[in-house]
Amino acid sequence: MASYSVNKVILIGNLGADPETRFTPSGSQVTTVNLATDEMWTDKSGERQARTEWHRLVLWRRLSEIAGQYLKKGSKIYVEGRLQTRNWDDQSGRRHYVTEIVVTDMQMLDAAGGPGELDMMYGREEEGGENAMVSAEPSGRPSRRGRPSRQGAVPQADGLPF
Repeated sequence: MASYSVNKVILIGNLGADPETRFTPSGSQVTTVNLATDEMWTDKSGERQARTEWHRLVLWRRLSEIAGQYLKKGSKIYVEGRLQTRNWDDQSGRRHYVTEIVVTDMQMLDAAGGPGELDMMYGREEEGGENAMVSAEPSGRPSRRGRPSRQGAVPQADGLPF
């Protein structure tokens, strides 16, 4: 039997600060930002409880450009990506670890009605409207895929619900 594995993250949340953009020594643009997701529940005594989880997002190339140009503190976004853990040693020799979400797809959720800025930027109002998804393809060039409306529809990829 073949061995399969999946490394897929899907998050919807709000940015905790403005995106920080920089360039690698080789000239690739990279943006990092922290995303807050909230969990709400009612405890045994009937009181509402809330917990915020923070996620470090890393966006490369074209997604980095878009994030730097259009996102700001408080922006609500939908992202898909994969988990990646990096480690390094500091000057005192102590090892540090950080787990990040490397974003491969992003959708801005708090844009005003009508065609979004991305639709106008790409000139493709008919190909997804405000629910269009911007993806980083292996070539580093963005692609766009239509997404279901935000009213409870389940996203589908290649006809398979996930």
